[in-house]
Amino acid sequence: MPIARLNDLSDPASCPRLVVKVGSALLVGPQGVRRAWLTALVAEIAAARLRGQQVIVVSSGAIALGAATLGLEKGGRGSLADAQASAAVGQIALSGLWAELLGTHGLTAAQMLLTLEDLEERRRYLNVTATLGRLLDAGAVPVINENDSVATEEIRFGDNDRLAARVAQAAQASAVLLLSDIDGLYDRHPKLPGAAMIPVVEGVTAEVRAMASAESNSGMGSGGMISKLQAAEIAELAGIAMVIGNGQVERPIDRIIAGGVGTLFLPRGRAGARKAWLGGRLRLTGTLHVDDGAAAALLRGSSLLAKGVTGVEGTFERGDAVAVTDAKGHVIAHGLSEYAAGECAAIRGLHSSEQAAVLGYAPRSSVVHRDQMVLKARPEKA
Repeated sequence: MPIARLNDLSDPASCPRLVVKVGSALLVGPQGVRRAWLTALVAEIAAARLRGQQVIVVSSGAIALGAATLGLEKGGRGSLADAQASAAVGQIALSGLWAELLGTHGLTAAQMLLTLEDLEERRRYLNVTATLGRLLDAGAVPVINENDSVATEEIRFGDNDRLAARVAQAAQASAVLLLSDIDGLYDRHPKLPGAAMIPVVEGVTAEVRAMASAESNSGMGSGGMISKLQAAEIAELAGIAMVIGNGQVERPIDRIIAGGVGTLFLPRGRAGARKAWLGGRLRLTGTLHVDDGAAAALLRGSSLLAKGVTGVEGTFERGDAVAVTDAKGHVIAHGLSEYAAGECAAIRGLHSSEQAAVLGYAPRSSVVHRDQMVLKARPEKA
């Protein structure tokens, strides 16, 4: 039974497995840990478990906690070195806090620290999937954070919104609940006159993206509405619902679900596990630009042929993940290339009958086969 409304998030039949993301500003205030708030949230998680739901927590806060302990300025985000040092100290306190509070309800916390590569590289992604499945089957509550003590700008998510969506993919969750500092997605900046919250979003389109602001109201976290929409795109492709709701109130999950205050992003039909992983990748090795005819064919379910390729960017080998963009530069698909970058450049725009002379061997059926491709844009309606 698919999730169609906020109230479905409390139904074990519709939502047997839920990912809850908690932002830094919710966990840590000017006076330190917001213990009373977190205690009430843990009680809500325990209630979900009693209803028969499995819960995964994606928790920010390590950098903020560590910075307070070390006395570092700017919340530990003054430099990469400060952030890494703060995370190393704060993660101990953060995991201990979750373990203590979950333990008061007889629940066992399990810490997992992930980097971007853990979910981008296919074998490691499958290892994460297996570990999460075993922990949940054993009755534990996984508490996940990015491993900020070793992550650098080149190998990090940068925010826990997208991490939560990728974790939901790996865990085959039903929904992701992003607890933030705002009630939901507004049709314009919420500070502007006449701003209205959008209760339901059926697909993240260019119009929806235009509503987003990069600001984070607290100044403590690393994500804004843009990162949340990117998380929604990752989730919807995997058939996972996502909700943005305000976590600043006491017992926020109850307010969002029972009170109906939040924005629900409805999922697409669930893609296969491999395609969902591919579509959710955040780091790609190159880009294939295509003409209008090829773009339309891809959206109808065709493979990408060399004839439709107009440009090649990046350095990649056969089997690497690449983006496919249309003539306007919009990403319409992710796929695994059948050729290295140099070969793609050499045969771009050529018919199959012309490619053998250039390649020195019989060409493959396509540059990116439809079985190794996932659409990022919505298919055209008939």
